[in-house]
Amino acid sequence: MPRFFVAGTNLAGGMVYIRGRDADHIRVLRIRPGEMVTVCDGDGYDYECRLVNSEKGEAQLEIVRKKECDTEPSIEVTLLCGLPKGNDRTDYILQKAVECGVTNIGFFQSNRCVAKLDDPQKKVERWQRIAEEAAKQSGRGIIPEVAWAGDYVNALNEAIHTELPLMMYETGERVPLNEALKKSREVKTACIITGPEGGFESYEADMARKLGIQVCTMGNRILRCETAPIVALTALMYESGNLS
Repeated sequence: MPRFFVAGTNLAGGMVYIRGRDADHIRVLRIRPGEMVTVCDGDGYDYECRLVNSEKGEAQLEIVRKKECDTEPSIEVTLLCGLPKGNDRTDYILQKAVECGVTNIGFFQSNRCVAKLDDPQKKVERWQRIAEEAAKQSGRGIIPEVAWAGDYVNALNEAIHTELPLMMYETGERVPLNEALKKSREVKTACIITGPEGGFESYEADMARKLGIQVCTMGNRILRCETAPIVALTALMYESGNLS
């Protein structure tokens, strides 16, 4: 069943009003009056709706049934990634992380980042659209928020405000990821930090340790910058009981 997100203000009197790009998408999909779609309010509720009317720029739907969305994980995870080079890598991270259940995604600039971001706002708008499409496809109850985290210091500051901040690093003193995740069922918020193509500088790992962030290893294999965040996120979802 096609899935759409709307603000709570678009639900009134047993009806849902979808406007703009999503309304035009209903027409592209050739959904006809009487056919069913799912509308999500982004606050944890799904609405099974029957299309009443579809015009250019607006669609009207009748609410048939309201139910609590059961696809959101028990833990809110923020994923912070060193900015990769090329849209294909950022797109992959966004799509797969949303499918896996991430709550927030941020990209940041660290010392070994090859890519530079000249217009963060324009990029964030594009990233947010990708996250929204992935949320629709995977049946999420929310659209994860995507942001430009700025520099590495800002990323660390964001991480330490979660209960379980973790950094993935490929060398030196590290904690096995499975050990770091043993208490993941006891927390409500977590953060995963991963690096760009060249990884992190040793001093960047030291900064994380001094702030109480657990610096972790995922084994002896070297993972690509677009692979590491998805592997770490999947491990966290598994250990926290969200893949059962």
